[in-house]
Amino acid sequence: MNYDIKDIKLAAEGKLRIEWASHQMPVLKLIQTRFALEKPFKGVRIAGCLHITTETANLALALQAGGADLVLCASNPLSTQDDVAAALVKFGFPMFCIKGEDNKTYYSHIISALVYKPNLTIDDGADLVSTIHKEKTRLLPDIIGGTEETTTGVNRLRNMAKAKKLKYPIIAVNDAKTKHFFDNRYGTGQSTIDGITRATNILWAGKKVVVCGYGYCGRGVALRAKGMGSHVIVTEVDPISALEAAMDGYEVMPLLNAAKIGEVFITVTGDNNVIDKAHISRMKDGAILANSGHFNTEINIAALERLSSGKRRIRAFVDEYLLADRRRIYLLGEGRLINLAAAEGHPASVMDMSFANQALGLEYLVKNGKELKAQVYPVPHDIDSEVGRLKLKSMDISIDKLTPEQQKYLNSWQEGT
Repeated sequence: MNYDIKDIKLAAEGKLRIEWASHQMPVLKLIQTRFALEKPFKGVRIAGCLHITTETANLALALQAGGADLVLCASNPLSTQDDVAAALVKFGFPMFCIKGEDNKTYYSHIISALVYKPNLTIDDGADLVSTIHKEKTRLLPDIIGGTEETTTGVNRLRNMAKAKKLKYPIIAVNDAKTKHFFDNRYGTGQSTIDGITRATNILWAGKKVVVCGYGYCGRGVALRAKGMGSHVIVTEVDPISALEAAMDGYEVMPLLNAAKIGEVFITVTGDNNVIDKAHISRMKDGAILANSGHFNTEINIAALERLSSGKRRIRAFVDEYLLADRRRIYLLGEGRLINLAAAEGHPASVMDMSFANQALGLEYLVKNGKELKAQVYPVPHDIDSEVGRLKLKSMDISIDKLTPEQQKYLNSWQEGT
């Protein structure tokens, strides 16, 4: 078996952490038990380009139990947990991922994973799918379909489909209600604050925190920062999202205005150069910049470097840039997603639902993929609802059911008053 990881000797520690995460992932554990009996992926090769974390490890073990031959590479250069990668090698998976790898190594790892000629792909950011379509088109005839985990990746894939460049069907796991309502809001919210706290040890109470973007991730970050006692300012380009932020009690203003008063800036937009030269030029001495979007494009790092006369690593995951006028700007995690660069990513409990959707989405593709066109599809409603039902059951929460009379009323048009 081939692999490229930091240190195989880290495996024992990784196994213990994978086991700990599994206790918080009861839905995926139920799916794994069924997969072990039914073997829906027998003879199926799967390539996954994901954040290599304890939660991803439990998804990998569920797919392996279902008979899959799975190879994994990292979906971000700073998101790999090296002990988890080592443990997964011991579990029998080809692994290509090292925390802190440069861009050249990152893409070479994707190519290494594609040597295994997948029938299914799992992506987080669409780099795997993009590489297949750009460099490895000979693999396309054997690919049934794929799944995509995150907002950025879904946007890229929809643009591919719109341009008629997408050559196989993709299920947008990110858009499942049991994914983005919870993973994006509660997972990103908690883990982003966790990552920034671990990197800086700042006191959040009283801080002026600027959240750039008020999608589900932005909502979560703003909510958690507010809960820690911060004064939260939201910047947006969408009027509806901005209105929602205002009615949720946050101050809303253009980023150029916020740049002058903010102390911590967090980007969660999925776009590029959100924080640009003009914003950096207005920031206070000591401003902290962090990104929780998928790619390290949201903060214009090149512009920050051009404005700087010096740079030093002042503590792990914190780079201090000294500007010409002696102001100091602090960039966290090299501008990459701070919740995985400096912390452990989303809590296992919320990833339980996201990866349950991944597992069931892949099973759906095995059964139905050959009948689907090369488009981006939502997670089937039955799968989304089943994940929600199983999660409630694991939390020992019961809910009501419609009576036959109520169901009939909802399905009719004759009755009014």
